[in-house]
Amino acid sequence: MLLTITLAHQPAADLGFLLHKNPARPGAQTFPLAFGQARVFYPEVGTDRCTAALLLEVDPIRLVRRPGGGDAPLAPYVNDRPYVASSFLSVALAAVFGSALAGRSGERPALAAAPLPLAARVAVVRARGGEEVLRRLFQPLGYAVAVEPHPLDPTRPDWGAGPYLTLELRGDIRLRDLLAHLYVLLPVLDDEKHYWVGDDEVAKLLRHGAGWLADHPERELIASRYLKRRRPLVADALARLLADAPPDAGSAGLAPALAGRSPDPDQERADEPRPGLHDLRLATVHGLLGDAGARRVLDLGCGEGKLLRLLAPDPRFTEIVGVDASTRSLALARDRTLAPLPEAQRAKIRLLQGALSYRDRRLEGFDAAAVVEVVEHLDPWRLAAFERALFEFARPVTVVVTTPNRDANALLPGLGPAELRHRDHRFEWTRAEFRAWAAAVASRFDYGVGSVALGFEDDEVGPLTQGAVFTALGRANKDDRR
Repeated sequence: MLLTITLAHQPAADLGFLLHKNPARPGAQTFPLAFGQARVFYPEVGTDRCTAALLLEVDPIRLVRRPGGGDAPLAPYVNDRPYVASSFLSVALAAVFGSALAGRSGERPALAAAPLPLAARVAVVRARGGEEVLRRLFQPLGYAVAVEPHPLDPTRPDWGAGPYLTLELRGDIRLRDLLAHLYVLLPVLDDEKHYWVGDDEVAKLLRHGAGWLADHPERELIASRYLKRRRPLVADALARLLADAPPDAGSAGLAPALAGRSPDPDQERADEPRPGLHDLRLATVHGLLGDAGARRVLDLGCGEGKLLRLLAPDPRFTEIVGVDASTRSLALARDRTLAPLPEAQRAKIRLLQGALSYRDRRLEGFDAAAVVEVVEHLDPWRLAAFERALFEFARPVTVVVTTPNRDANALLPGLGPAELRHRDHRFEWTRAEFRAWAAAVASRFDYGVGSVALGFEDDEVGPLTQGAVFTALGRANKDDRR
């Protein structure tokens, strides 16, 4: 296995200080490991460019002798484990570059804390889910991703591409972050960790995922694969991530926290985790907006823009406006979530900064508005202003509101009866309280209202997410007005 890291920076040899491996030292530096040995050397050292290489040589005899080598008789002997980047390489990264992974540098502390023009190249990876999954994992982290597929047999091009890829990542990023991303995501790509996964792996995932995993759109996939789909561990990791997540993360990631309570276990696949609650919620809202005949849609409290990205390819929607009070969230939406979309889809989307409790004439005249996991972040005394701003002044034909169901909090592990799902939630309504609020709003502002359940629904306590669909009385939807 071969990983190279290149720094294009003057003086480029500072990479040696950051990695704690001297590029002037002759020959390769060797580090013994339980499953083989790692070597570090510098194939390129110049004034403005320096490359460090980590070469991992896995001992196939040790692999055969370790327990759990494979189910088939020949599996321990005939496999690609010594050659393809996997959890073996992650262990080597931590063992060889541990100080750099922790961000420590006695000689260059300022450089260790600064974003640098770095490039990483992994010679051979095997991505479960192919190039698409690989891009879904690395592009949200801000990397320019280049993937080189390899033919199954160069002499037989008609056989097509093989399962192996070469991965290159480029970006202005701290070295510690690059190493942390590789440490976590290489085993996720390979999806076949070579050692037993226990409670300590949750701590490792949270430690190396600090500052980026909670915001990652594929955090459920990452946690599931990293923890080898051990549901109690995945539930624990996602619950702890959620507790530390920023307010715009909402309550995403709660579905796996059911720790084994699956709405449809038969639909689960070994190489693809079932959709999380957040995905199911957005898919439901998408369907409701389409069924309402909406063309021009508001996403109020759009966060990092996941609903915008879901709506953009749908030709039924001609204008989509995302509104959020957080400039950070809007920047994430623009630069990460929406940037990969085709130009024609991005052209339909506008992002606006604004507070939801004030009248904003830019939001008037729309066919529909989505308010997904937003109201619970408002102070109760601001609800009346929010209601007027949305239902009286903006007054879209259709309004879809979703919010956590406090009755269902009993389904979530580690959550006490008086606790809320997120530290930024100001309140959470029971089903009865939400129905009463929705009925009062509908009556006061001349709307009809119906209820909807989103995601998994328990017979006793109802759905994890509850929703309401408001329809303005005396106003037809866009299709009827034609």
